[in-house]
Amino acid sequence: MDDPQLRAEADAVLAELVGAPGARLREDQWQAVAALVRERRRALVVQRTGWGKSAVYFVATVLLRRRGSGPTVIVSPLLALMRNQVEAAERAGIRARTINSANPEEWETIHAEVERGETDVLLVSPERLNAVDFREHLLPRLAATTGLLVVDEAHCISDWGHDFRPDYRRLRSMLAGLAPGVPVLATTATANARVTADVAEQLGTGGDEALVLRGSLERESLRLGVVRLPDAAHRLAWLAEHLPELPGSGIVYTLTVAAAEEVTAFLRQRGHRVASYTGRTENADRQQAEADLLANRVKALVATSALGMGFDKPDLGFVVHLGSPSSPIAYYQQVGRAGRGVEHADVLMLPGKEDEAIWRYFADTAFPPEAQVRQTLAALADAGRPLSVPALEALVDLRRTRLETLLKVLDVDGAVERVKGGWIATGTPWTYDAERYARVARQRAAEQQAMRDYVTTTQCRMEFLRRHLDDEGAAPCGRCDNCAGPWVDSTVSPEALTGAEKELDRPGVEIEPRRMWPTGMPALGIDLKGRIPAGEQCSTGRALGRLSDIGWGNRLRPLLADGAPDGPVPDDVLRAVVEVLADWARSPGGWAPGVPDPVARPVGVVALPSTTRPQLIGTLAEGIATVGRLPFLGTLACTRPDGTHVAARSNSAQRLKALSGAFAVPEQLGRALAATPGPVLLVDDRTESGWTLAVAARLLRRAGAEQVLPLVLAAGG
Repeated sequence: MDDPQLRAEADAVLAELVGAPGARLREDQWQAVAALVRERRRALVVQRTGWGKSAVYFVATVLLRRRGSGPTVIVSPLLALMRNQVEAAERAGIRARTINSANPEEWETIHAEVERGETDVLLVSPERLNAVDFREHLLPRLAATTGLLVVDEAHCISDWGHDFRPDYRRLRSMLAGLAPGVPVLATTATANARVTADVAEQLGTGGDEALVLRGSLERESLRLGVVRLPDAAHRLAWLAEHLPELPGSGIVYTLTVAAAEEVTAFLRQRGHRVASYTGRTENADRQQAEADLLANRVKALVATSALGMGFDKPDLGFVVHLGSPSSPIAYYQQVGRAGRGVEHADVLMLPGKEDEAIWRYFADTAFPPEAQVRQTLAALADAGRPLSVPALEALVDLRRTRLETLLKVLDVDGAVERVKGGWIATGTPWTYDAERYARVARQRAAEQQAMRDYVTTTQCRMEFLRRHLDDEGAAPCGRCDNCAGPWVDSTVSPEALTGAEKELDRPGVEIEPRRMWPTGMPALGIDLKGRIPAGEQCSTGRALGRLSDIGWGNRLRPLLADGAPDGPVPDDVLRAVVEVLADWARSPGGWAPGVPDPVARPVGVVALPSTTRPQLIGTLAEGIATVGRLPFLGTLACTRPDGTHVAARSNSAQRLKALSGAFAVPEQLGRALAATPGPVLLVDDRTESGWTLAVAARLLRRAGAEQVLPLVLAAGG
């Protein structure tokens, strides 16, 4: 590695990149740069967040471009980090552009700039690799002209990684198409020994064995701690009361979108400057939130994993998790955003009793059973033409996100291919690797157990995390709450607790109705398509809470869990539903006197039938009718008492198929609707997809109801 001239040139580029005359690459960074520029090797760098992985590929880019190489292509899933990196590159005179889901209007211009050689660095999101036009037209040209390929967050390549993304597997094609001697750099901060070996093997495809440069994952600036509090109200109150004591600005992670929005609203009410950052946040609002945190205009972003590990703020002073992630590797990745450019940063976890219920609720990452995979392949083979995902949904019993993931895996395996117009089966024989999928599932279960152990361990917390990443040098840190003792006060004032309890007890969320029938229903023999006629639609409804929130969700999850005993609606739940109904009546568009543009007051209450919770729904509907002084008009009839109308967590087309003909309006209910025309309240225990409510509303409106106003205990998301 001794090359003084190249080393001096590399250090000079680094100094320009970071704006610090005299800056020098550390020895391990220099080793990586030399491997790429001088030896043109394929290398995997596993180093902690803040080590300087981006400096390696930007310095290597400048050196390779000076030597006549083509542009660097960086594949990264992190939109926030992409924006940071483009700005950093431009400060050093590196012309960088990005292609991702947030800038489709720029793609054509960027493609032309790349072809004219005007771009030094092209950052590409992994989903672009699987887009037909990109894969067929731009990807081959990139593979032929690329001077350096960088795979950021390389653990996503491996299905053993905590954040496996099938789109990354398309990199195999690009690796195979690279010209001889083109270096490849893969980087990650979170790869244990198994993931490291898997990624290194894939990098070596068609060439020499990849060089693995693995460093210590110790983070000397981080102080880890766990604050165990009795319930969600105490955790929310603690956060509101102690947020000002945390150093600098930082990130508060939550497990769900609903929780992030709840926490943001409460903290703002308490006078804190915070912003929400979730999968529902518009792109412009995301960019504004990132800018506000970078400039310390907010104390914290309250974020889901949508922010993930992709945020580059060296002076981030703290990371708080309101709820435990399900993987120690994912947890290490997220907390690693803190303390990169400051001597001390606080990392705190506030675990909750609801965490595991939320893990289960979102446990949708397991590979589908073989029967569902074969069903998907058969549907594509029988079609004789490309099928879009919505069209394929009508033929297979998989939700859209899971179906899309399956298709990407089958695409990489060669069993299906994405073409213009959708997906086709290739006819290539395909084997279901049940043993491998079972091992991955067992690993996920082991990761969840590790997070339970992290909360209760009396040993060093940093050492615990490092050992789970197979860091051979793991040793006690001397800083965490177990090594040095707790440093935060876990008490909350009665005033703060009362405020948090009031916030979490506030009931009511809107339920948006279905407006369009799913694609492909005629192919299932059901003559429903296009827009649902206005005269057959459900109206906007209300739910007591979301199953994913930390307020009423915590109360409703045990009540509505699979296998939970049926029984009368609890008194506190009924009181809260009545409060929702009263607020609804007073809201714009409600039916209380004096509200703007009111709808007519409901004339009665109708219940949906249930094979699992008839007492709960029946007493809820009757209780609402009694308190609201409304007649209970009756219950829809279930034409399938065995419950076969339930298509749990499947896609929209399959849910609607299962619901076709499942309900009927009994004669007595039909007479009641005819005798008392007007809006009716439709009562159920929960809604997830909205299709049960849509089907029931269609029947009721055809039977004479002027409007159908859904009122349920829980919304699914």
